[in-house]
Amino acid sequence: MVVGMSAHTGARLAEVGFLLLLLGGVWLALAQVAFLGMARGRTVVAGLAFAVAGLLLIIAVHWGQFG
Repeated sequence: MVVGMSAHTGARLAEVGFLLLLLGGVWLALAQVAFLGMARGRTVVAGLAFAVAGLLLIIAVHWGQFG
């Protein structure tokens, strides 16, 4: 399977990946605040955000025509 992606689309995909990393980090930090509750659920959401961000960054770097 050959996937073509413009440099602009690759950069946009990388930006979304980095935004997910930021949101996942904030969400993980909020999971550690005891009075907010739902620590396990927040940790799962943060982990999923990190996983999706990593996948988007891999796709952006591999097919995004950086360079």
